[in-house]
Amino acid sequence: MSDKPVVIGVAGGSGSGKTSVTKAIYQHFTDKTILMLEQDYYYKDQSHLPLEERLNTNYDHPLAFDNDLLIEHIQQLLKREKIEKPVYDYKLHTRSERVIDVEPKDVIILEGILVLEDERLRDLMDIKVFVDTDADIRIIRRLMRDINERGRTIDSVIDQYVNIVRPMHLQFIEPTKRYADIIIPEGGQNHVAIDLMTTKIRSVLAERSIS
Repeated sequence: MSDKPVVIGVAGGSGSGKTSVTKAIYQHFTDKTILMLEQDYYYKDQSHLPLEERLNTNYDHPLAFDNDLLIEHIQQLLKREKIEKPVYDYKLHTRSERVIDVEPKDVIILEGILVLEDERLRDLMDIKVFVDTDADIRIIRRLMRDINERGRTIDSVIDQYVNIVRPMHLQFIEPTKRYADIIIPEGGQNHVAIDLMTTKIRSVLAERSIS
């Protein structure tokens, strides 16, 4: 018996519905303390590079992420230690000087496109989830998000999708599906899969005497 937190990895392509799955988990565990670690916060610091080089960063490639720091932080949280989560500045294309204090919780959700790609991250997870959504749905969601929330043009979003997002998805993200314990089609709308997953989380929590 231990009070070691439960770590859940939620992976899937951009626009697959990872966030809706995470929110669904939150709603099932209002009686527990729960936190989310977004892989997007752990892009590598690029302050040593000139801005021109930073602009060429491929954010859909595994090498864009500082997984060493992410792993270190998860290990600290598993020891019930506080961490300082980094913040990424997308305008300057490097890590911000600001950090976010994060307290340890009973359930840790690690969410990001490539959280199942690194074996070291997978080894820290109790439950591995892949949100599997058709490519046409994902590109529509990405279009809507980037135009409405990030001020992008249709042409720039499509160009980035065709030349970077789609090739990286096929090369690096899609293959990680084989590591998943649970594959959830259509994200948070799949209530049966969400119920199965939350039941499993509760059983792990019970084994560790947190319940």
